[in-house]
Amino acid sequence: MNLLIIADDELVGRSVPECQAELLISCGDMPDDIILEVAARCRCREILAVRGNHDSSAPFKPPIRDMHLATFQFLGVTFGGFCGSWKYKPRGNYLFEQSEVEKALATFPAVDVFVAHNSPRLVHDRDDEVHIGFASFSNYIARAKPKLFLHGHQHQNLETIVGQTRVIGTYGHRFLVHPG
Repeated sequence: MNLLIIADDELVGRSVPECQAELLISCGDMPDDIILEVAARCRCREILAVRGNHDSSAPFKPPIRDMHLATFQFLGVTFGGFCGSWKYKPRGNYLFEQSEVEKALATFPAVDVFVAHNSPRLVHDRDDEVHIGFASFSNYIARAKPKLFLHGHQHQNLETIVGQTRVIGTYGHRFLVHPG
């Protein structure tokens, strides 16, 4: 399955080349209009997304599928997700305390691909007080063992293996072939 992953860079509307991707995944901090523009350019069959800490609180425009605490199966692969980042400021959209995420994911089912805005704790963290991952995501990876954990937020293109899980951070866009 050909995946196109986008996150955190509104210029992807101009930088993504015309292509064929079966699935577009937005890992947050992307306006709906840009998500839809990229999906049209790449003739994506499905669009999955989570909101980031800089996104509006409005629901996604159709046909974008909101993956926050939801699951979806596509071509035999199960996707799930979680929006937002840790609560680094008093107010804003999609800001969570570590304990809130832990409680929300305590019974979240195992998925093949987990889509998030924030990273797991100590995986792709940046040396500041804003770009710190969720320990609960690390706990979820240890428990559920997704094949892929996709995230944005860190403004870096990085890939790390955690146990059996490939953790991929995206800034801008990247193409990925999932063997699903």
